[in-house]
Amino acid sequence: MLSVTKRSSWTDTLLSIFLFVLIIILYQYFAHQRHLLNPHDKLVPTFAQMLDAFTRSTFEPDRNGVYRLLDDTLASGQRVLISMVFVFGGVLMGAYMGLFPVMDKLFYKFFLFFDKIPALAILPILFIFFGLGEVSKVALIVIGVVPTIILDTYLRAKAFPQEQVIKAITMSASKSQIIFKIILPKIFPMALDSIRLNFKAIVLFLISGEALAATAGLGYRIFVVRRYMAMDIIISYVIWIGLLSYLIDAGICLWIKKQYRWYNK
Repeated sequence: MLSVTKRSSWTDTLLSIFLFVLIIILYQYFAHQRHLLNPHDKLVPTFAQMLDAFTRSTFEPDRNGVYRLLDDTLASGQRVLISMVFVFGGVLMGAYMGLFPVMDKLFYKFFLFFDKIPALAILPILFIFFGLGEVSKVALIVIGVVPTIILDTYLRAKAFPQEQVIKAITMSASKSQIIFKIILPKIFPMALDSIRLNFKAIVLFLISGEALAATAGLGYRIFVVRRYMAMDIIISYVIWIGLLSYLIDAGICLWIKKQYRWYNK
């Protein structure tokens, strides 16, 4: 039997950062070794080089007077925000499908089929129909993520205790009241968990769309500087994307913890 021992907060903190520190030390070691052999090595930049590249992208305007990191972050962020409108619409759609048998029969197999189609496989079709503008990039994110969110919410709604729904019906509650006042308040934190766990897929489809056709964006910038083997910029952008995604995930977790205290009890 495993013995349960009480750990200090310092121990927990050290354990949580141990792998990060280990990776940083190993990376710095290999970067240092490569630069001893070739001071002009571009494949494994040092942390000083990455910090310099990040600083230039953040605080120094390019020849067009644009601060690249800010401009790329705003462009990518706008695409994500627009797609999130459809993602939350998918939560509502899944709840309706789980409650009403007619919508279940009409939409379930349709979304189940679409969920199995790799979104990147239809990217050329999106470019043909919608062109190379913003619509195709947002559509790629929506097609890649929303069916999964709909099906996940659908299963949550189907598993909702039917006696509570029947009780609401006997008390003359309307369909909208059942959805918005009974079902959604209970399954919404689970839907938020599903969204945050699928956020990596959202970023993946965002970068894929930007890499093929864009004039600004985090994914666009990574693939542009790839031509010049500018690994210092690429890695700094990758770290920036990871940091933003982590902060969004932490923000959603904090919101769930404060607004739905019963959820993780």
